[in-house]
Amino acid sequence: MRTALGLAPGTATEPVAGRLIGGMRAGIEAGTWPVLAEGAGEVAAIRVATTPAFRRYAAVMGLKAVDADDGGPPLMGLQAQSDESGTWSATDWPGDLAAAIAHEVLAAPDRLDAEQVAARLPMIGVWAHSRLRAAASPPSGGELVARRGADDVRLHGRQEPYSGYFAVDVWKMSHRTHAGGFTPTVRREGFVMGDAVVVLPWDPVRDRLLVIEQFRVGPAFRRDPRPWLLEAIAGRIDAGEGIEDAARREAQEEAGLKLGRLFPAIHHYPTPGAVTEYLYLYVGIADLPDGSAGVHGLETETEDIRGHLVGRADLVRMVLDGQITNGPLAMLVLWLEHRREGLLRELAGS
Repeated sequence: MRTALGLAPGTATEPVAGRLIGGMRAGIEAGTWPVLAEGAGEVAAIRVATTPAFRRYAAVMGLKAVDADDGGPPLMGLQAQSDESGTWSATDWPGDLAAAIAHEVLAAPDRLDAEQVAARLPMIGVWAHSRLRAAASPPSGGELVARRGADDVRLHGRQEPYSGYFAVDVWKMSHRTHAGGFTPTVRREGFVMGDAVVVLPWDPVRDRLLVIEQFRVGPAFRRDPRPWLLEAIAGRIDAGEGIEDAARREAQEEAGLKLGRLFPAIHHYPTPGAVTEYLYLYVGIADLPDGSAGVHGLETETEDIRGHLVGRADLVRMVLDGQITNGPLAMLVLWLEHRREGLLRELAGS
């Protein structure tokens, strides 16, 4: 966090009497900073001179500086009311994610005031965590793709002309060519979306699957006469949330289902030419008796989601006949068709 806020990494700390309560989502959600409470103990604080970046971050997060008693510069002890209880634990706090979010907050366009940036914090957090996962991922392509380094992509300028639930990023950039040189500077636009998880519930006893039906704005914009698509359960992975935890949460929200074991399928970029989204695909074991499909979804997100129970063989036929136009669903159905016998053996041995 010190680096993210423009403070020297080696800045010395000094003790402040008291202890920190709650705040384990500090820097990830607004209003969740730890509270400095009176009592035994000491808290390590950093004395800083406020900077524009420091003040902007504090305004976005709804924080206030703790003034030093000696009249000097404030101590970096930003705090806001926290609903959590329990003692603060720096070991358990996801500081790398909080720092990544701080970088994104401070990189937000100047045209957005603190309140507008704060309104985007959930998606900023999703995007920041997505970038952390990407940085930690093994290189794709195996031995076919040459190893590349950070110097192989040169960023000459960046703009963010649109910032809503999603955002649009514009880069002026060049990259190393296969011949060894660099391309001319080019303009590239990207639709910024965070990582998402997709899960297809499968009942191996009844050999049936649950798919969902919902309205989709992409087909509607394309003037598709039927913009209600059959899909697998899917949703964004919240900041600080585990991928499989997100799959289980989405199954509950969109289908009222409790999933058992999750089998990872084909994780991939669906539209890498212009969209940042990365999808984690799973088949999830579920109990799907007659009548277990219904209408679900979060009212706060205006979701209207209808479930359908479909026999596995029937869904394979629908994919092969071109009746499934949702790519992740088609991919999961075909993956399950290819791996089904092995999954059944694995389930029998568990």
